[in-house]
Amino acid sequence: MTQDDLLARAQAWLAEDPDTETREELAKLIEAGDTRELTARFAGTLQFGTAGLRGELGAGPMRMNRSVVIRAAAGLAAYLKAKGQEGGLVVIGYDARYKSADFARDTAAVMIGAGLRAAVLPRPLPTPVLAYAIRHLGAVAGVEVTASHNPPRDNGYKVYLGDGSQIVPPADAEIAAEIDAVRSLADVPRPEAGWETLGDEVLEAYLARTDAVLTPGSPRTARTVYTAMHGVGKDVLTAAFARAGFPPPALVAAQAEPDPAFPTVAFPNPEEPGAMDLAFEAARAVDPDLIIANDPDADRCAVAVPDAAAEGGWRMLRGDEVGALLAAHLVHKGATGVFAESIVSSSLLGRIAEAAGVGYEETLTGFKWIARVDGLRYGYEEALGYCVDPEGVRDKDGITAALLVVELASVLKEQDRTLLDLLDDLAVAHGLHATDQLSVRVEDLGIIANAMAALRERPPVSLAGLTVVSAEDLTKGTESLPPTDGLRYHLEGDYKARVIVRPSGTEPKLKCYLEVVVPVADARELVPARAKGAELLAAIKRDLSAAAGL
Repeated sequence: MTQDDLLARAQAWLAEDPDTETREELAKLIEAGDTRELTARFAGTLQFGTAGLRGELGAGPMRMNRSVVIRAAAGLAAYLKAKGQEGGLVVIGYDARYKSADFARDTAAVMIGAGLRAAVLPRPLPTPVLAYAIRHLGAVAGVEVTASHNPPRDNGYKVYLGDGSQIVPPADAEIAAEIDAVRSLADVPRPEAGWETLGDEVLEAYLARTDAVLTPGSPRTARTVYTAMHGVGKDVLTAAFARAGFPPPALVAAQAEPDPAFPTVAFPNPEEPGAMDLAFEAARAVDPDLIIANDPDADRCAVAVPDAAAEGGWRMLRGDEVGALLAAHLVHKGATGVFAESIVSSSLLGRIAEAAGVGYEETLTGFKWIARVDGLRYGYEEALGYCVDPEGVRDKDGITAALLVVELASVLKEQDRTLLDLLDDLAVAHGLHATDQLSVRVEDLGIIANAMAALRERPPVSLAGLTVVSAEDLTKGTESLPPTDGLRYHLEGDYKARVIVRPSGTEPKLKCYLEVVVPVADARELVPARAKGAELLAAIKRDLSAAAGL
């Protein structure tokens, strides 16, 4: 693109930008002749995929802004009409990030202008409430404006269809084609009114549904510290806890209220270093049984437990550990149906399902795939996502997952036991499934492409001294999985070591998922088994980093 072409494209964008803030921002860039920044914003467009849209806020087609959202909404509306959904209802939810309410209103206006009906949730609410509302209201689609746990300057646009689960191919490509067909914002009717702003009835129905995950009469005694991580989870989670009869959680006050600046954390994700520090501090003051954390849109649930061996006396459980605990609890409660997880999650779920005689399935990464498993009863992903009530919310839900975890902690507390004790039981029964992740955040996406290319051109022959006995390029698909950008390695020996490498679908990260299974004969072997697992995982991480050029 020549400089003249770049400036012409920027001027054309400026002429139709409906947002005063981004117009001023872009006008300054044009006036300053900031070719480098203009190129970053106009060299392409944000790509609409199975995660919808997600990116940094700002002017231009490579940023999240009202112009991009209006085009996305118009593309979705055109797709729905092409599928015979003229006049159907689209439900729209949003979080408390910068511009989320504006993007939600724009979406509603576009839907009305296109001859569909639109209903907007009454205020910023957890993503699972939107996923629930789609099925509850019989909508043909839903949109959630959220960037989940991304940095403060990001926002996103997540699309669900009428089954209440996120889009998968080919719907994503078909919607993207309709977005590309929008020539000018002037071609997109956007009336000033006509949509419905919902009251609290849908939220009340969701809260009534949360009771369904608990066993009537079960113990409700576990005491918690809770952080909403500056997001929208607090009011809904505390209301659900009150309905269930759990003790009111002690709130991490500095993180309790929605704040799009996320002032106390570098990244508002419980998995990120430092994000849980204030929760640990609060727990040391009040001595609860466990810590519960939601991410900002409350579709994920993190759990931490007292652990004398951990620095500061508290330890975050891995998503795989919580996933196994919830599975064991559901089995104990007599759950039937299919237990499902993505390929990057621990193989322990398959062992638990097999021992319990329930169905089991592996899917590609993402709840858009897990939610579509026939007969799904429970699904989880290692990135702190759990679907414990698929008939109510066909997506991950950090509120109902929290209820179920606290019920399990209460049951164990009555037996003078803890979540760590149950993890020990599972390790003795099925082997110690030790997992870890090598996650590399980048500024330059080319680093990720280069690492994937290096691994494809020169696959490692051994990791941690264990021979790589199979190396699969998942772009070709497998007998049970459609194609995806990923690599999977299985290593020799009794440890059943496994490595999966993939680019993140929502963040500028390369993610490598590691697992080893250390056989355990009885509880006396747990300590050396954990040491062996940690040693192998560290060695695999080191060798994999070298192989990928990281």
